[in-house]
Amino acid sequence: MLNERMSKLGDEPSAIRELFMWGLQRKKVVGDDKVYDFSIGNPSVPAPEQVKACILKHMNDDPVALHSYSTAAGIEQVRNTLADFITRTYDFKSSGSNVFLTHGASGALAASFCAVTLPGEEVIVPAPYFPEYKTWIDTAGSTLVPVACDRKSFQLDFNEIEKAINEKTSAFVLNSPNNPTGAVYPREDLEKLADILESKEKQFGTKIYLICDEPYREITYGAEVPWVPSIYSRTIVCNSLSKTLSLPGERIGYAYVSDIMENARDVYVAITGAARALGHICAPVLFQHILADCIDVPTDVTPYAENRALLTEMLDDLGYEYAEPQGAFYLWMKALEPSAQTFSDKARELDLLIVPSESFGAEGWIRLSYCIAKETIINSKPAFEKLKALYE
Repeated sequence: MLNERMSKLGDEPSAIRELFMWGLQRKKVVGDDKVYDFSIGNPSVPAPEQVKACILKHMNDDPVALHSYSTAAGIEQVRNTLADFITRTYDFKSSGSNVFLTHGASGALAASFCAVTLPGEEVIVPAPYFPEYKTWIDTAGSTLVPVACDRKSFQLDFNEIEKAINEKTSAFVLNSPNNPTGAVYPREDLEKLADILESKEKQFGTKIYLICDEPYREITYGAEVPWVPSIYSRTIVCNSLSKTLSLPGERIGYAYVSDIMENARDVYVAITGAARALGHICAPVLFQHILADCIDVPTDVTPYAENRALLTEMLDDLGYEYAEPQGAFYLWMKALEPSAQTFSDKARELDLLIVPSESFGAEGWIRLSYCIAKETIINSKPAFEKLKALYE
């Protein structure tokens, strides 16, 4: 007998990828330059030259060693290199024994949810949020509890957070810079969040883990992204090279369990076991080496900053309402009717691919991914004009 939940997941692709796939087919009909695809967060900036150089360098390594399994946690030298990077970058003493290499940040998140939650427990997620969180939290047997952010700034709403935490709360997800809004949470807000979590732990006699999803950490426009383990001890950081070095297809990332967490070893072992249960053998070995070699390569945010300026200027000119993105490469725009899905469908008829907010746990908004060619943004203006005219 088939697993009905898995069949449903397979039959209902994400709104993001469904639009992306539709766009690929549509481009074959009308041409690449006639489809304005703002759907998927697929970096348009090429990977740095250092990545290519390091790949070519490792092609001269012993091929048997290069393409063999590593340990499940990853190559020890690579894990130590990553821990050294954390220590010197964030002035936070860390050890390779608390680093677990994964298939992207997704693998780290999925394993972390399974490691620190039990069936029937709850995971609080500020909304709007990345849709796949629900899939991974459901797989862990837990329940995603959305907590609405401030509707103008999309910063954390502490009144809502305090009301949501109860004796079933096992984890809190923090995604900063945020997908889909581009919000970056300031240090003072994270300190306040830490105080609330610690207070609730004492009140209920429980442990609440803060799971940080940070693939956009290096993509900001002047905002500081605080190092959360230095603010809240029970923190797990999930990260990858997918966005920072334009390597989304290589699926290399990691989970880092804070060294100052009182039960760090137990949590790390649980993540190891959860990854095993989810089918993890080891992260791609070649790209484990690339991670170590390129961990200090800076992220070039200039193309994203230029696209951000182009897009916001265009939307300002046309009179659209949006939240100013502080980081990542997404813009959160107000739909011109209550149903974001209907608004997105009307845009699709103009070959304008914009993602409706319903799958992000919100209503009435649109996500625009601007990690695309500048020409796409410029050439999309008539389509945005026509879309707005439908509501005037």
